[in-house]
Amino acid sequence: MSDATAANDQPLIFREGLLDGQVALITGGGTGIGLGIAQLLARLGAHVVVASRKAEHVESAAQSIRAAGGSASSETVDVRDAEQVQAMVARIEQAQGRIDLLVNNAAGNFYAPSESLSPNAWRSVIEIDLFGTFFCSQAVLPAMKRQGRGRIVSISMTLHYRGWPLMAHATAAKAGVDALTRTLAIEWAPYGVRMNAIAPGPIPTEGVRRAFTPPPSASGQVPDMFAVEQAMTSYAKKAIPAGRWGTPGDIANMVAFLASPAGDWITGSIFVVDGGEWLARNPAPQMQR
Repeated sequence: MSDATAANDQPLIFREGLLDGQVALITGGGTGIGLGIAQLLARLGAHVVVASRKAEHVESAAQSIRAAGGSASSETVDVRDAEQVQAMVARIEQAQGRIDLLVNNAAGNFYAPSESLSPNAWRSVIEIDLFGTFFCSQAVLPAMKRQGRGRIVSISMTLHYRGWPLMAHATAAKAGVDALTRTLAIEWAPYGVRMNAIAPGPIPTEGVRRAFTPPPSASGQVPDMFAVEQAMTSYAKKAIPAGRWGTPGDIANMVAFLASPAGDWITGSIFVVDGGEWLARNPAPQMQR
């Protein structure tokens, strides 16, 4: 499933117009899970603002949503920069008049041995995942306070629940996101702001596909992509109790649920959406022996 069809081709399980009049900001919304979330929220009637460091990604995403009949705009921002984030939120408020939902989806991760992980590599992931989540959440709070309500959903992960070799930077950052979610949920509940997180399981984004794709051979022979797909199918059957990979739409549906009136009494929770994968405790593909 491509990013462009992440949620648009899936059956709509919520009523049409559920989020009419709402404004949703999705960081990292130009591709992958973020795009799937943006597509679904737009189908439910929200005006979605897709934000990312890469202008070409977010503008293309916004155009695809508008072409499908949704309402969307784009913002270019580095979530590591608090001033950029504040300026972005001010522009959205001026243009749209409100912000009802923030989805903290922007993230960076890659496989790297901890013993040789550079300070810059460590800092980059921590700042995008954890600092960015805090900066964006803090920036939208005044608007949500004025409205007397708001929803913030942060995208976490499951890998830090058990430890995951070669991902010390990402697991540390996402553990911080979980802790931040619970703390801000208590602090901001009196303002009518509900803060939750979703921990996705394995979803075959481009990054996941790279993890299953061997490098070219010494002779320059390119990897057999059919074999890669077979390996991924085999992994899903063995490692995921539900028997399949997840989709961006699976995560988008949980975001929509939390953004709906059904989420009014839910705050400080981290929802694992992974087909039971983390409970199976299988090692990462490249760490298997």
